[in-house]
Amino acid sequence: MSTEQLNSINDLVDFLNGSKKAAFAVPGNKHEKYSWVQTVLDKFNYRELNRCDKGIVCRYIQKISRYSRQQATRLIGQYIKTKRISYKHNTINSFKIKYTKDDTLALVAMDELHGTLNGIATKKLCERAFNIYLDKRYERLATISVSHLYNLRNSVTYKKQRILLNKTKPVKSNIGKRRKPSPNGMPGYLRLDTVHQGDHNGEKGVYHINAVDEVTQFETVCTVEKISEKYLIPVLKYILDAFPFGILGFHTDNGSEYVNRIVAELLNKLLIEFTKSRARKSSDNGLVESKNGSIIRKTFGYAHIPQKFADKINIFNKTHLNYYLNYHRPCLFATSEINAKGKETKKYKYKDVFTPYGKFKSLPNAESYLKVGITFDDLDYKANMMSDAEAAKQMNTALKKLFHEIVNDKDKNAYISSKSA
Repeated sequence: MSTEQLNSINDLVDFLNGSKKAAFAVPGNKHEKYSWVQTVLDKFNYRELNRCDKGIVCRYIQKISRYSRQQATRLIGQYIKTKRISYKHNTINSFKIKYTKDDTLALVAMDELHGTLNGIATKKLCERAFNIYLDKRYERLATISVSHLYNLRNSVTYKKQRILLNKTKPVKSNIGKRRKPSPNGMPGYLRLDTVHQGDHNGEKGVYHINAVDEVTQFETVCTVEKISEKYLIPVLKYILDAFPFGILGFHTDNGSEYVNRIVAELLNKLLIEFTKSRARKSSDNGLVESKNGSIIRKTFGYAHIPQKFADKINIFNKTHLNYYLNYHRPCLFATSEINAKGKETKKYKYKDVFTPYGKFKSLPNAESYLKVGITFDDLDYKANMMSDAEAAKQMNTALKKLFHEIVNDKDKNAYISSKSA
């Protein structure tokens, strides 16, 4: 049956419940839909129906016309008020267009010639083009406001004719090679990073320079007041001398404190390869980043430490922290394995846990990597001067004394500031 055979409210109920089959087509355009809705309302004498039957008719209109409940209700309301349903065009009041498409195209031509100058300069060019050179294309643009000139530049017509793409310009630096270092099991390839010890009331804190050897995890921590050549170069020289083996590689992120001419000259003089991290390769400097959290932050925390304590912290680093890290603190070393799917995985086994010095000593031909004048007898004596517990106890005692001095100085300054206020 077709929808024309639905002549009663009961027929509509059966149709909506799906118990009666009907072949129907959704009305086409808006005029056809409105005409069909009016026909249905007239057919079932909608005005005389009770509330329940009106709801059934409304659901029927929604199903056939695919209108929402709100739209169907609006059409029914119009029918009740005027006895007919008609389509009304919206009339929108708009301002008279002063600048035409030709004006926009003339602006495009002007910007192409002069390279898109600022609004004031472009307006002056349009004014000169009309008043001095009698170019009638710029008659209206000669009097345009600067703000509306930018409106024309943002218009669809302008953008279709002229698209400006300003790509991000990478900072090019010939200092260092942008790649991941390849130590191939040899010690002497350092990873460096800087850790800032917080700000307080606009004052910068100290900076920790963390240097870690990739193969042995031999580590040297230094502290400076500021990141500048005056403070950084002496620290880098100390770091290069602090390791018992020769330094072959020097890898950092792209910070300007490392990527500069003076550091590059220092490394070139010592024949040390300088590499820097690649874009979107967070693992390039991952080793030292993890040490920043497990060593630097765990030791010094996150609170602000005034720059004037840099020398005292550096003495603590050289005397206690670096010695404990390299000779008495065990580190995990990964073993690479190939699983059944052919994928390389890394596992950390108990037998591969060493101190950095122990790992260095376990390397094949370890003596060949030692600097001139350094022997394993000297390093063994240094490592066995005290036990792991004694080294940790001395370090913690010295750290507690250092923090006590820093905190007392902060409290004293706070007291002086409150008295002066």
